[in-house]
Amino acid sequence: MTTKTIAGKFEELFPNQNDIPEKFQFANPVEQREYLINGEIVKWEGPVKDVFSPVFINENGTLKRIRLGSQPVLDRNAAAKALDAARASYDNGRGEWATMSIKKRIDHMVNFTRRMKEKRDEVVQMLMWEIGKSFSDSQKEFDRTIDYINDTIESLKTLDRDSSRIQKVQGLYAQIRRGPLGVVLCMGPYNYPLNETYCNLIPALIMGNSVIFKPAKYGVLLHRPLLEIFRDSFPKGVINFIYGDGAETSGTLMASGKIDCLAFIGTSRVANILKKQHPNPNRLRGALGLEAKNPAIILADAELDMTVSEVITGSLSFNGQRCTALKIIFVHESISKKFLDKFCSKIAQLKAGMPWEENVMLTPLPEKGKTEYLKELIDDALAKGAKVANENGGTVLESFMFPAVLTGVNSEMRIYHEEQFGPVIPVIEFKDINEPIEYMVKSNYGQQVSVFGSDSDEIAHMIDPLVNQVCRVNINSQCQRGPDVFPFNGRKDSAEGTLSVSDALRVFSIRTLVAAKESELNKNIISEILDERKSSFLSTDFIL
Repeated sequence: MTTKTIAGKFEELFPNQNDIPEKFQFANPVEQREYLINGEIVKWEGPVKDVFSPVFINENGTLKRIRLGSQPVLDRNAAAKALDAARASYDNGRGEWATMSIKKRIDHMVNFTRRMKEKRDEVVQMLMWEIGKSFSDSQKEFDRTIDYINDTIESLKTLDRDSSRIQKVQGLYAQIRRGPLGVVLCMGPYNYPLNETYCNLIPALIMGNSVIFKPAKYGVLLHRPLLEIFRDSFPKGVINFIYGDGAETSGTLMASGKIDCLAFIGTSRVANILKKQHPNPNRLRGALGLEAKNPAIILADAELDMTVSEVITGSLSFNGQRCTALKIIFVHESISKKFLDKFCSKIAQLKAGMPWEENVMLTPLPEKGKTEYLKELIDDALAKGAKVANENGGTVLESFMFPAVLTGVNSEMRIYHEEQFGPVIPVIEFKDINEPIEYMVKSNYGQQVSVFGSDSDEIAHMIDPLVNQVCRVNINSQCQRGPDVFPFNGRKDSAEGTLSVSDALRVFSIRTLVAAKESELNKNIISEILDERKSSFLSTDFIL
């Protein structure tokens, strides 16, 4: 447990216990030993790991980190049992869930969603305390997840309606539908441990796969209120939870060769390790959301007030801990001083505080050692000629860092290349538009870019090369994932596969068809199957 004597301007940032509103008090630590496997909530008798909040409490001038409870640390034997349960549930495509009709799977998901909404307050509270996300943003994350599930259900209905007819082509009758892949290992991120995780988990489930879910390193306890709902909503073995060290659990699963699809959101380094552990990589499907270094390119004629507002939100929402965050800013030299003056002035006005405070923008960082890492990036840049442009930039108090705007950044600095995933904002002046474009060409990442300007001719000239470097060009707006009906993907080391409400259903399934030559015998067989509803796959039932 970390303690530190308070000093400096931010001495009142962390509260006394009595300063926390009663609604948000965290009185009883959650000592979780339960995990879900094969339709049962099992008690783990092995080791556990303490879970701490990024929030510290001021106890008579000393900062003490709040302990939230503990989580189970499963071993490879427990992981293997989860795999056995998922494999048995899928049963090589013969299992109850895999062969169930789309309509019945949707009924299960509707029931799950109804019950999940009853746990909103518990999940939101844990989301806020575990990762330091503001209360309002935690509420938004939960509500957006519910919306995503509902939209997924509607999208699947549409997909199924489009597949509910028999085609006749060149003397063949055929029906084309989508079938499950098998067993999916789903691993989510800590910055959106509910929403982004479930954007993979839910479509993987509803398409008939069996799933093993491993929560992120941070944001684990918030899933606990949902364990019973998962257990009750789906057949046994269809959804299984594992916890603990990734090398011990996830590595064991991948090395078995029995994982059919990896749904992972994290770094390309870890994704590559996991994929290499699979003995048959050609049989492994991937849905990977990886890191990014999204640039903002601010042209000479950009409308500065609007640009500053978008760049503030784009670079500092949830302290910049988003893969879609703006992580490097290119600004034309003719307006760089005006931009920086406005930008730094706006940052100085941002509210720093605890997650439950109204209108708070800057909150403590959940990742252990994060502020030390960010300070390393700042110090490296300063040693190579950069300057901190804003007052208090880079000031650290335990898990909190005030945003640092770095100017004079060049390619010799780590911050130029590395995804900082935190409140450090490198700014680079440019003369020629080819400078930021060349940066993107050489970058390992290719997710999105934001372009700010007023000249339609200049922006049009930029669009054509930029769409071949990234997968989304945002005009006079920050980079972002949503709306969820839009495709979300990336080039290079930023992603594998495309996600959206409709795309995810395709990512976690494969096109399959039943075909028969035109003959009286085959006509009779197909007619009997359809009329008597003998098959879930070969069916013309229409879901309303």
